[in-house]
Amino acid sequence: ESNGSSSMAPVCAGSLPLMDAGIQIKSAVSGIAMGMIAEGDRSAILTGILGDEDALGDMDFKVTGTANGITACQMDIKIDGLPYETLEKALDQAKEGRLHILDCMSESISVAREDLKPHAPRMVKLTIDKSFIGAVIGPGGKVIQEMQEVTGTVINIEEEDNKGIVSISSSNKESIDQAVAWINKITFTPEVGDVYEAVVKTIMPYGAFVDFQGKSGLLHISEISHSRIENVEDVFEEGDKVKVKLVEIDNRTGKMRLSRKALMDKPEGYKERERRDGGNHRNKGGQGGHRGGRRDNRDRRDNRDRRDDRKRD
Repeated sequence: ESNGSSSMAPVCAGSLPLMDAGIQIKSAVSGIAMGMIAEGDRSAILTGILGDEDALGDMDFKVTGTANGITACQMDIKIDGLPYETLEKALDQAKEGRLHILDCMSESISVAREDLKPHAPRMVKLTIDKSFIGAVIGPGGKVIQEMQEVTGTVINIEEEDNKGIVSISSSNKESIDQAVAWINKITFTPEVGDVYEAVVKTIMPYGAFVDFQGKSGLLHISEISHSRIENVEDVFEEGDKVKVKLVEIDNRTGKMRLSRKALMDKPEGYKERERRDGGNHRNKGGQGGHRGGRRDNRDRRDNRDRRDDRKRD
């Protein structure tokens, strides 16, 4: 038993709860109090002093450290000086005592937990593009208020260096994860060439509208398979999951062109058909052309009628 120094007990006890809580300290720290009884030229170094040895002895030398070295030390002595050899011996004995205590501590917990305990208070910070700040807050704060109410978190957003810094705090890990997923869904930016797992939401004669990670896009009937498909409902039902590749994003409209067949092996002898309408299910230009033609015909008839009226006059 060592009760000569009350300060060394919290040193040892402090490392264990920190590691148990998931605080990523580099290594555990132990501490020990060394004492000395000196008389004339003779001296004896005491390891782990008792209260009486602290009161009646000539030295109180506290040493703390990890397995790799000393982190702190403090000495009180009641004699005029301390020979170097005595100090060296005290440090050697202190090291032996510290390592023994560390071995005992490691029987309880040797390394910090990988994550905080589920009930431990925590805060997570996310960096988002400045353009998404408004979307995360919502009109009149509607989105962020709903997010806090549903997840049970406290969310703050600040603008810093043209970036949005989102701070999410809660005493529940699941709440934090839910809020992070919500924000990531809002700020998600699809990348051309990436593959996503989508859910079929609406089936149309010309394809299927699918949702993935909070975004929506058209999977055109021509991009479903290498073989010709007459009816989209022969392939999909609403709610089906399908892997799609983002092939193109229209720079003007932001609409996404998705493809399922881009992830499929091409049949032997398959030749890619030319896309005449750019993947759109309506040829608006053609319709406009017909309307323009009808207007031209009406103009010609009006001109002929006016010429006939002038001749009669």
